[in-house]
Amino acid sequence: MSAIVKQLLRANEAEPNPLDFLDKEDLIKLVKSLLSGGVALSFSGKRSALEIGRKVRPRIMRRESKFHVGPPDQQGRNLLIEGENLQAMVTLYKYRGQIDLIVTDPPYNTGGQFRYNDAWDKDPNDPELGTLVAKDDGSRHTKWIKAMMPRLQVMKSMLKPSGVIAICIDENELFHLGMLMDEVFGEDNRLGIINWQKAYSPKNDSKTISKTTEYVLAYAKDRASSKMSLLGIDRTNLRSLDGDKTRWFPKDPTARQHRAKSAYAIQSPFTGYLHYPNGEYRFNGQLPEPRAHWVNFTKLEALDMLEEWGVKYEEQDIGDGRGSALVIKGTDVSVKKYDPSKDPIVQKAIKKANARRESGQWPLLYFRDDKNRNAGWGRPRLKAYEQEIRQGKVPTTFWDDDFYTFPVETGAVTWPHEESGHTDLAKRELDAIVGTDHGFDTVKPLRLMKKIIQIWCPPNGLVLDPYGGSGTTGHAVLELNKESESTRRFILIEQGAPEVGDKYARTLTWKRLRNAITGERPDGSEGEPLGGAFEYRLLMKQIDAKTVLSMKKDELVDVVITSHWETSNRSSPGLIRIDEPKFRYLVGRNDRGEGYFIIWDGEGPVGQLDRETYRDVLKDAEKAELKPPYHIYARYELYQSKNVQFWKIPDKILAHLGLNENSDRFNEED
Repeated sequence: MSAIVKQLLRANEAEPNPLDFLDKEDLIKLVKSLLSGGVALSFSGKRSALEIGRKVRPRIMRRESKFHVGPPDQQGRNLLIEGENLQAMVTLYKYRGQIDLIVTDPPYNTGGQFRYNDAWDKDPNDPELGTLVAKDDGSRHTKWIKAMMPRLQVMKSMLKPSGVIAICIDENELFHLGMLMDEVFGEDNRLGIINWQKAYSPKNDSKTISKTTEYVLAYAKDRASSKMSLLGIDRTNLRSLDGDKTRWFPKDPTARQHRAKSAYAIQSPFTGYLHYPNGEYRFNGQLPEPRAHWVNFTKLEALDMLEEWGVKYEEQDIGDGRGSALVIKGTDVSVKKYDPSKDPIVQKAIKKANARRESGQWPLLYFRDDKNRNAGWGRPRLKAYEQEIRQGKVPTTFWDDDFYTFPVETGAVTWPHEESGHTDLAKRELDAIVGTDHGFDTVKPLRLMKKIIQIWCPPNGLVLDPYGGSGTTGHAVLELNKESESTRRFILIEQGAPEVGDKYARTLTWKRLRNAITGERPDGSEGEPLGGAFEYRLLMKQIDAKTVLSMKKDELVDVVITSHWETSNRSSPGLIRIDEPKFRYLVGRNDRGEGYFIIWDGEGPVGQLDRETYRDVLKDAEKAELKPPYHIYARYELYQSKNVQFWKIPDKILAHLGLNENSDRFNEED
């Protein structure tokens, strides 16, 4: 026996040994990883957690038409599914390998929010959600890991080869989630750990570090295949305040790093005050701290741009210890005992500068208005012309912004608004669209979700959120589609809070998405409608051949509509259900005008396709003005036609779910 294992076994025998909870296979893996110098995540029940994902059976999904929103021919583009997320993802077998981005916000396991069902260890199809896991539960971390492991496995199978997953988390499970992600997706596929600022005011707590940030862990299914988009630049701030024929951005000519040679003072031709890279000096206090420097121009270029205001400049040592300053020529300016209002040379310069400003098309280095609207009394800025601006900027791992309530003056390669928002803003966003009585505190900012989607989901891509929550992800997709005319789609899965009788998939989540699409607001006002649509589905009982054959007609129609998958057109919104008594067998149509029919023997079982039933299919098709091929579901096919695509019940329905009567394809290894 190796020394490492002996040492582990000799550990304090008075206390329960973690090794006692590991089975033989887990012990072998642990010892191998220790002997090889590797790192492994080990926990009680790991073996069953690894197998759970392959034991879950698909379920029937019922369409809840009263909760559908938007034009009927567009509803199938987006889905809101009420149900347990592992079972729902398995049911969404047809989307396996089709998701561009999974972005989600799982329970943080801080106590009182996360639920775990011990029965899942043996039967993951158990419909019960289990009990809430308390913060003082000694096994709460193990339970959380056991719940996340199979879900991450299924999420990985849902992604395209180029797909990306981004998971929000806080410090409670950050390290466990990181190890889980490394194990499921591979350390080499880690794209980044994003640190975003959730609060901008630290709490006054003398016992611990104030928690102002949370995290997003981003992993690729295959790093070599994944792509990342540059962050967009909002060009609505392009302007021509000075009458310039070419629109321009105001650009901050400073950088937050002190460099002695470029931290000199610049005297304003509009006020006579001194501007340093880190602030203004009005001869009435301490000099601004040396924490920045001028960028994007040399001192000689700055002098030339300043003289374009009709004022002569020169270099001069003014006794500030920052190197020679650029000052108005002939002044006796110094950092002590100087008043520009009493300097006749400065007063002449102010008149010339104002006259130059009034003439229009200012020099490239200009002085903005201050907050009191005094022309030219603000800080120096550069004009950045539209053709000089890059198409986007590379995302970084820290997302913050110093400004949350006031518009931000943008640089040429920065976002004009908050980088990621914060939790207080997120709650205000939710309050505004659904009212203040929602009781949902774990909201993520729209800006955060929009930014993630912009980076890792193409404009025509599909986003999945298995922990839909208040619907922020769906709302973000709708906003992006409105702002950029993209055609992204979403699938949200949400169970709700059944312990308090609130399945808020159909209350909070649904209401937020509905109001975002329609523009309705809780106070009776009207917001700007984002447009779009979604279909609402409810997860029901498990499905197998016997279940399909015993269904009532209405149930079977729903299964056909929700399970159908066109491999030739996977961006299609799916089938549109048709419920009209004038049709005998017609139940739906696709966006190409082809009909879908179920042969049904009155109130009895599924019927067969023969010459007589085919004639009735033709009558339905003629009434609905549908063209062949006619997609016909029936138990048997006794009549064939070149105009018919036959789908055998239950085989084809099960196949659409990854199942058949002889084997379960979903449970096979990749």
